[in-house]
Amino acid sequence: MDRDSIDWRGYIPAITTPFTKDRQLDELGLRRLIEWLDAEGMHGIVVAGTTGEWFSLTAAERLAVLRIAGEHLRGKRTLIAGCNAYCADHAIEHARMAHDCGFDGILLTPPPYVVPTEEEIFAFYSHVAKHVPLPICVYNWPPGTNVDMSRVLLERLADLDKVVALKNSTGRLDHFVETFFALKDRLRVFGFAMDELGATLIRHHGGDGTMGAGAVLGRDHPNFYNHLWGGDVEAALRCGARDRAIMREWFTERLTGRFGSAQAILKEALNAQGLPGGYPRPPILELNSEAAARVRDTLRRLGRVIS
Repeated sequence: MDRDSIDWRGYIPAITTPFTKDRQLDELGLRRLIEWLDAEGMHGIVVAGTTGEWFSLTAAERLAVLRIAGEHLRGKRTLIAGCNAYCADHAIEHARMAHDCGFDGILLTPPPYVVPTEEEIFAFYSHVAKHVPLPICVYNWPPGTNVDMSRVLLERLADLDKVVALKNSTGRLDHFVETFFALKDRLRVFGFAMDELGATLIRHHGGDGTMGAGAVLGRDHPNFYNHLWGGDVEAALRCGARDRAIMREWFTERLTGRFGSAQAILKEALNAQGLPGGYPRPPILELNSEAAARVRDTLRRLGRVIS
């Protein structure tokens, strides 16, 4: 397998998982959220990822989330399952579950917390790649793993048969660009900012897409890509500027929340618009009133209707 084995591209948000006020999985809310994302024209979705609070999902809840997404979108939108785990065998179990629910691929970081060596990371992905039924998008996520995978390591991982894509969420622009040019002919590369540099890399050098931000601005996110593909760069950058506003005001350069956890920020943004964001689940806490007001102020300035 390689980049040509799949058709993933564009804006594929990592979506939130709605929980009720008593922190139970809100299946009805999740269905409503997925229906809204579909209507807003997302090019796909990632479920049970970091934004989806995978770390607090039980096995039964993970299956329910995957099943609901599969029922609504299998065969219609690209479906990618977050399969992060502390050991390879658990990641493989998650991937098999995603396959049974009709998913197209998996998103996988190195084991969180462990801070493995490069050889250990390579062995981890090698083992997973030999035993999963779906293509793999390698996820370089330094804030969650304490590892910023090197270009050399990522090139080695690109040689694994099931590895077809890379979500590179490094906070280092030089690393992102260097790795993109090294791997763009072999892997689909995700992680482009919706600005002039991102637009240039996408239009002229074959950049593939973005996974992130929970799609809280609706069709503005996928329309950045739709306009680029259609040749209207000015319209694309107008959409991109709105995305950049929330990234600048709500998140740090390392893509972590400025005034609360990212999951809580994105859920507040959805709730503020009358959408089913729901509540975060501990250890993630709800935003305090001051932080929630900051989210709502940004949305008002962007012309989003606040409920």
